[in-house]
Amino acid sequence: MELIPTGLFRLDGGAMFGVVPKVLWQRVAAPDEKNRIELALNCLLVRDGKRTIVVETGMGDKWGPKEREIYALRTSGGLPEELRRRGVNPESVDAVILSHLHFDHAGGATVADQAGEAVPAFPNATYYVQREEWEFATHANERTRASYLQENFQPLFKEGMLTFLEGEQEVLPGISVLPLPGHTPGLQGVLLRGGGQTALFPSDLIPTVAHLPIPYIMGYDVLPLTTLETRKRVLPRVLREEWTLLLVHEPATPIGVLREDSGKVTFRPLEGEA
Repeated sequence: MELIPTGLFRLDGGAMFGVVPKVLWQRVAAPDEKNRIELALNCLLVRDGKRTIVVETGMGDKWGPKEREIYALRTSGGLPEELRRRGVNPESVDAVILSHLHFDHAGGATVADQAGEAVPAFPNATYYVQREEWEFATHANERTRASYLQENFQPLFKEGMLTFLEGEQEVLPGISVLPLPGHTPGLQGVLLRGGGQTALFPSDLIPTVAHLPIPYIMGYDVLPLTTLETRKRVLPRVLREEWTLLLVHEPATPIGVLREDSGKVTFRPLEGEA
């Protein structure tokens, strides 16, 4: 298993921390002159000798100059190019697991062909997403529409490449999905088990190290009180069972474990480990 950084971007710090005052969140996430904080676009590559699996796809590379400036997006070919650098061609990817369908997670699920049309980025892969997430994404409203760009996932449906999941289940040997509702109703994390160890990719339940405190919930979450309850249920298990965390938007130390000292839970980075 390897964490794949596919680029950096920026989002408004106030939106990233919801009701937490700036005087508090800026201590752990310094904003730029436009009040944006830096975020990573981390994906996972899993190879078991038989299959090649990708978890998450980042923002992709279908962005014009205006959008790149708005999000301060810095990529160089996105996920497909990062995979090629590691000896993996897009055609050899067997499965893609998407935590949800927001543009910064599913943007790389499709690429633009020579005619400028969006087509599946991994033409031989099965793409996995929660059915509840699909229903939410394809019935977006005025508040959620900007986060769900149809060109990122409708081509997958058109080509019959989507498999809809229902709740917690094993997708492939050693790889399970875990519903983590709140950010979206159908958000799912990915559990990876092997060698007596477990790692959790919690996606936007815990986007960065700075979001570990229970009430540090994003303004982007459509069900923030559900996020609160999901965190209160999941984080004690992560600590108790010593799961490794793989954080999707953490730019500095995305891999680590939780430790409790004098009643305070902290994040201990595991550099170079996954």
